[in-house]
Amino acid sequence: MPVKNIVCWFDIPTLDFDRAVRFYSEIMGEPIVVSEFMGQTLGVFKTDDRESVTGDIVPPGPNHKPSPNGTRIYLSCEGKLDQVVGRVEKAGGKVLQPRFAIGEAGWIAVISDTEGNTIGLHSRS
Repeated sequence: MPVKNIVCWFDIPTLDFDRAVRFYSEIMGEPIVVSEFMGQTLGVFKTDDRESVTGDIVPPGPNHKPSPNGTRIYLSCEGKLDQVVGRVEKAGGKVLQPRFAIGEAGWIAVISDTEGNTIGLHSRS
């Protein structure tokens, strides 16, 4: 039986945890919630319901290394893609590919965050 969402969680690695929390809070227009889980400080992306896929920002560590060439995640910016992209450079990131159409699936943009990760942004409208 196919799963509802193939992705169930993600970790975004950092070089500077506090800087990354500020960056994502600023560009997404929503606070990243910093909390402790199993002895580790995490910055969690909050969602409206428990069924939504989400993830976190993780502090520097031997198993967490930012990379522009690793797996790319796409953050949902439903209905506010232009606003999110517009905040990226002010927050310290770079816009690698401005908003562009991907057919019926909507629109995406690609950015580099303050940690050197390449991140996609997606909206259906």
